[in-house]
Amino acid sequence: MKLIAIDLDGTLLSTSLTISERNKAAIQKAQEQGHIVMICSGRAPEDIIGILKEAKLDCHVAGSNGTAVYAAGKLLKVISIEKEDINTIGSLLDEEEVPYRIYSNQGIFTPDSWVDSISKVLESGRANVVDLTEEQRKKITEQPKKENIQLFTHIRDVADREDITVQKFFILTLDLDQKEKLSEIFKNIDGINVTSSGTFNLEVMNKEGHKGNGLKTAAAHFGVSMKDTVAIGDNFNDLPMLKAAGISIAMDNGDPHIKEICDYITASNDEDGVGQAIEKHVLT
Repeated sequence: MKLIAIDLDGTLLSTSLTISERNKAAIQKAQEQGHIVMICSGRAPEDIIGILKEAKLDCHVAGSNGTAVYAAGKLLKVISIEKEDINTIGSLLDEEEVPYRIYSNQGIFTPDSWVDSISKVLESGRANVVDLTEEQRKKITEQPKKENIQLFTHIRDVADREDITVQKFFILTLDLDQKEKLSEIFKNIDGINVTSSGTFNLEVMNKEGHKGNGLKTAAAHFGVSMKDTVAIGDNFNDLPMLKAAGISIAMDNGDPHIKEICDYITASNDEDGVGQAIEKHVLT
């Protein structure tokens, strides 16, 4: 029995954000053969669950970069950012006028200044988006839908609420020089971990909050040895689980560094790479 941890964006999902029939069939076949499949993504747990439901897939979930792990819908473990660090991170981002989202146990929050922050960086000429298609640019910069997002004015509005625990900050970094600057600042804050899942973002969690620990939590719960785990991913936020897994598989569309450190490389996310990897390395 193996535990298979699969990333979503750039991995299981195609460029058009769909799950191919071959990928779906391979996952279901693996489950039929007694293997355990977990989706381990930077997305919020409720977002992952919605995608799986639409695809008619029944998998375990590790959301917000492995900081919230669910088995059959039951929360196994959650790793949150300390309240003091929430204030520090949010205040810095507000000062830098950077758009960001907060992933929490009470859903996703974003400052009501989201649109203004994006407009300022685009108008300043500092945004490195000239090579993007109009569709890609719209996807990155559009205002979050209000039915999915809760707005706030000051970071204290979130940090001071006793009923909220924060698992992740997702930071939109259209100015790549600013991205590098913020990354260096965050690396020097004790207690937090900074990573990225794409060119134009940073993701900040508790220092113990990453996909590697999400995979270890699930493996311990299911009684699976780490040598019997398989991880499939494409970007830097996948690195901890790829390093922790018994078998690591990179997507062909993945970052060159990720491909370099993995045991195997499968086809791209638009060529059923996940399905091909499961067929080759898991199914009998």
